[in-house]
Amino acid sequence: MDLNGGDRFAKLEENLEELIENIRQTSIIVSDFQPQGQNNLNQKIHSIVHNLQEIDRCKNQFSDVTVPVSVLQYIDQGTNPQLYSKDLMERALEKNEQVKGKIEVYKKFHQCLTDEMAKTFPDVFEFYMKTRNPQNFT
Repeated sequence: MDLNGGDRFAKLEENLEELIENIRQTSIIVSDFQPQGQNNLNQKIHSIVHNLQEIDRCKNQFSDVTVPVSVLQYIDQGTNPQLYSKDLMERALEKNEQVKGKIEVYKKFHQCLTDEMAKTFPDVFEFYMKTRNPQNFT
């Protein structure tokens, strides 16, 4: 099996799903432990160790992959990591709207300040308009 591209992720996903299932089954066995279930518990623990070893073996194949800490925090909070990108985009759009609003307020402030300066200090304002950099405050 070629573990490049999506195949390496599919194999890791398979190992992780198997690990999760083994841990789930182990927790069921432990929560209602009966002495006759000791062999079954031992098998599940062995399977968990095997899954962890498999995951550890393939770790070098993912040295080029970086996961933002915020994704891990998202998972720790019990939120579906597949919703992370959607939420990130929504936050970015919201922040973009806030920035646009601030830009508009600064433009209005600049215009108001310019108007008031022209009324209050016409000579100074005329000098300012002649000497200012025409690329600024358009």
